[in-house]
Amino acid sequence: MAETVARALGRAGNPGRSGHALSIRSARDLFVARERLAELFGARDSSRFVFTGNATEALNQAIKGILRPGDHAVTTSVEHNSVMRPLRRMEEAGVTVTVVPAGPDGAVDAKAVAAAIRRRTRLVAVVHASNVTGAIQPARQILRAARKAGAYLLLDAAQTAGSVPLSLSDLPVDLLAAPGHKGLLGPQGTGFLYVREGVPVVPLIEGGTGSRSESDRQPDFFPDALESGTPNSVGIAGLGVSLAWLLRKGIGAVRRKERELLEELVEGMGRIGNVTVYGPRDPSRRASVISFLVDGMDPAEVGRRLEKEFGVLVRSGLHCSPDSHRTIGTFPEGTVRVSPGPFTTGKEIARFLAALRKIAASRR
Repeated sequence: MAETVARALGRAGNPGRSGHALSIRSARDLFVARERLAELFGARDSSRFVFTGNATEALNQAIKGILRPGDHAVTTSVEHNSVMRPLRRMEEAGVTVTVVPAGPDGAVDAKAVAAAIRRRTRLVAVVHASNVTGAIQPARQILRAARKAGAYLLLDAAQTAGSVPLSLSDLPVDLLAAPGHKGLLGPQGTGFLYVREGVPVVPLIEGGTGSRSESDRQPDFFPDALESGTPNSVGIAGLGVSLAWLLRKGIGAVRRKERELLEELVEGMGRIGNVTVYGPRDPSRRASVISFLVDGMDPAEVGRRLEKEFGVLVRSGLHCSPDSHRTIGTFPEGTVRVSPGPFTTGKEIARFLAALRKIAASRR
């Protein structure tokens, strides 16, 4: 992927803005990546995938492009700030928001979400899997409830895209957002928003698209309607290569590998005294994310020691999701989060567990 990005840097053109070879080549990079996204997520029309700089931009576009004063939105208590902060901003503009509390493992009850939907509910925004506990949410039941009420469902797939099977033909959500740099294995500065045909989204940004340049009105066709300005064609070229690898490997194979690693971690951490693991115990009910605490130790100190003494990189703190930590009782300090991926090895898991045992024992 890095080699592809480097090559793209040497031949970058502004896609759709000119007829010369470099512009055409960059446009092809975008087209190929878009087609691979459609194939990976089981969508018929690749033009419905709008490239963004990250999942945060995609979520803002979805939330602010759908909601209007007087509307009602439903979300959960385990959302990332990329969902909560735009919703709070929309509250200031006259939108009402209901936050459905999740359980202590970070999982939300679909019936509770359905019960929160009102006549004026326009949007239900739900994370597919918590970035703190890893708990996978009952998206299918929530989608059914939203459709019955005539509301749109926005699914934040930041923790599942590329690592948990997700087909838009099987789970036809209205809006789907994800970054390119996590499970999709692409470069930072890439992401996408999928918009189902017929879902009306007002552009967050308007400007040059390379199409309909004779008009000072934003195009109404996809992806141009929501894709203004010079795109990150270099990063998207790298994303396209990563998507090709995932298509060859198969998301099912990635999921099986990560579930095996999760099982090793959950069982191994459960045998270490003074360590509390959060989220579902069953690896099939969680994405590849585990939050934990060592009793009596600040999570930042645990993270520091794992890196400095053992060369293990983790993330400590609130993970940009303070309500998640309020839900599981770890606010304001947060937790330590470990996230195995498709290239993580069994030896690395054993190394992490040995390091955690030493840290926990030193505390005792």
